[in-house]
Amino acid sequence: MVNGKRTLIIIPALNESGSIADVVGEVRGELPGVDVLVVDDGSTDRTAAVAVAAGARVAKLPYNLGVGGAMRLGYRYARDNDYDVAIQIDADGQHDPRYVPKLVDLLDDNDLVIGARFAGEGDYNVRGPRRWAMVMLSAVLSKVAHTKLTDTTSGFRAANRRVIEMFATWYPAEYLGDTVETLVHTARRGYRIQQVPVAMRKRMAGTPSHSPARAMIYLGRAFAVLTLALIRR
Repeated sequence: MVNGKRTLIIIPALNESGSIADVVGEVRGELPGVDVLVVDDGSTDRTAAVAVAAGARVAKLPYNLGVGGAMRLGYRYARDNDYDVAIQIDADGQHDPRYVPKLVDLLDDNDLVIGARFAGEGDYNVRGPRRWAMVMLSAVLSKVAHTKLTDTTSGFRAANRRVIEMFATWYPAEYLGDTVETLVHTARRGYRIQQVPVAMRKRMAGTPSHSPARAMIYLGRAFAVLTLALIRR
């Protein structure tokens, strides 16, 4: 339980054996009253075994579906097991579970809450085309959601029961669909979206796949994904 709500932490993971034990251990230490579900998204390393040893429940996909596919399975688990709240936390250790109660608090008056990196807390910084894309997405999606959003690509999110039920039956697996398209879909159906400032951390393990070429590709894909999300109904 977090703030009186039965809470599930969903951690989508692909080849995160180097960090998953620390992430699960930190979540269990900071939030002893919650359940932790690691969705192993077709990993080829020991992610699933390490997560089980760390005390998490594990759902293992037979092949890689991407974050969207992994989260859809997580939301179905949350729906079928009657959780009040589902929280997405990344498997690389960037999300600090001490912020979870703040996200859950805002669910008293909102349906989906985002842990935002660029809202005045912490010193997380992104430059170049990736930052341009994030600013563009945030500007457009703030208008769609009728509230100020500064970090629409954040994967640190809390959903209430109504949104859990929606995401369990509809959740896009396409690139950036789990962030951009879910916000458009949620806002257009009248659900209330809000953000809370959080400080993000560096990865616990592994190497970020950032480069100038990848950043330009990210910018182009972000435009395409946003256009499709706004067109779809």
